[in-house]
Amino acid sequence: MNHSATPFAQAAFHPALVENNPVGALSWGDLIEHRAYLVRFAQRKLHDPMLAEDLVHDVFEAVVTGRASFGGRSALRSWLTAVLKNKIVDLVRQRAACDSYDDQADDEHPEAGVAAIECPHARPDEVAEHREFLQRTLARIDQLPAGLRDVMHLRVLQDQSTEDVCEQLAISEENLFVRLHRARKQLVS
Repeated sequence: MNHSATPFAQAAFHPALVENNPVGALSWGDLIEHRAYLVRFAQRKLHDPMLAEDLVHDVFEAVVTGRASFGGRSALRSWLTAVLKNKIVDLVRQRAACDSYDDQADDEHPEAGVAAIECPHARPDEVAEHREFLQRTLARIDQLPAGLRDVMHLRVLQDQSTEDVCEQLAISEENLFVRLHRARKQLVS
């Protein structure tokens, strides 16, 4: 395979870098033969062919400059893939740190940026509303006729299996589903 024919090989591996190669036992052929695999791997993770090429170039640059050194404790492809994974993680972290909520706000609508950083949890007043709604719903379940109330308590509130509820109430599965449907219909209306 002629690696010098590809634009990547011409741009990435300048002869001056080859002379100063601190890799030692690794030849450029050893590295280059894994390039296509590494690019495909990076493309699957990043969904960006150009970025994948850049990261593979960064991996080879790290090897050439000695920032990453192969110890021979694993297969070369595995080691290069691990270095690439670390480069991908670094990129993701770097991009996450650059995301700014200020971009969402402008001078005319400064509250837009604030809305983006609101707490995802319910506010205390929303929690109180949910609790009140739950209490009302439980009270309405308790007011249902006995057959409907029992299936709601056992199947929905206690989360017992269909088989167990049918056995306890001595009813068929079809009858259980009919009762659940009727109970829900009465709760909604």
